[in-house]
Amino acid sequence: MTAPTAVLQLDHITRHRAGRPAVADLSLTLDAGQVLGLLGVNGAGKSTTLAMIAGALVPDGGAIKLNGKDFLEQPELARRGVGWLPERAPLWPELTVREHLDAHGLLRGLGGAVLAKARQRIVERLELGALSRRLAGVLSQGQRQRLGLACALLHAPSLLVLDEPANALDPVQVAALRTVIREQAAAGTAIILSTHLLAEVTAACDRVAILHEGQLRYDGAITDSDHKMLEQTFFDIAMRGAQAA
Repeated sequence: MTAPTAVLQLDHITRHRAGRPAVADLSLTLDAGQVLGLLGVNGAGKSTTLAMIAGALVPDGGAIKLNGKDFLEQPELARRGVGWLPERAPLWPELTVREHLDAHGLLRGLGGAVLAKARQRIVERLELGALSRRLAGVLSQGQRQRLGLACALLHAPSLLVLDEPANALDPVQVAALRTVIREQAAAGTAIILSTHLLAEVTAACDRVAILHEGQLRYDGAITDSDHKMLEQTFFDIAMRGAQAA
């Protein structure tokens, strides 16, 4: 029987910044229902990698495929098939929460009754009902992050891309975020979560990839027995990089 096509496939992608590779020859695959933690110290290339996956940046080399289809050949795939929450949710301060959801839905091809149903579903799921008429400009940072997540999930993407999603969230909100991640994975969504905190990866992910200086240094499954090993691996990679510098 033919193996199912990976939701996400990175084939030797490279991206330069100021003449130097921010991401170098990176290859990864991610299947439906998998939660991959993209781990690395600041400057490792995580955000650049996620921006390429989300379609906001074009790789200088290599290919990115979503469900077997090439992003460069079909750029609309990123808009319709990927949900992206950058490190800082890109919100318009003069729009209400509801207006944000409607705008994001229209950008992703939703409209009419379909958009209304999707908006109601995500408002209930992320408990945004009491904020629906509030302007984004007056939301707390945690509320802004929740709205950004709602916009990323509104169109039921096959791939969810999260860049430091726990930033500015209190412990209760972090626990709620992990529940959303687990529920999305159980429903078949492939999820990639970028962070510099190993504890976030071991709490929310079933696989980890470690980037350092734009290169993939480790890729493997997470089990309850190897948290200490992962901690040592991450430390060793970071220290080798610091000594080389």
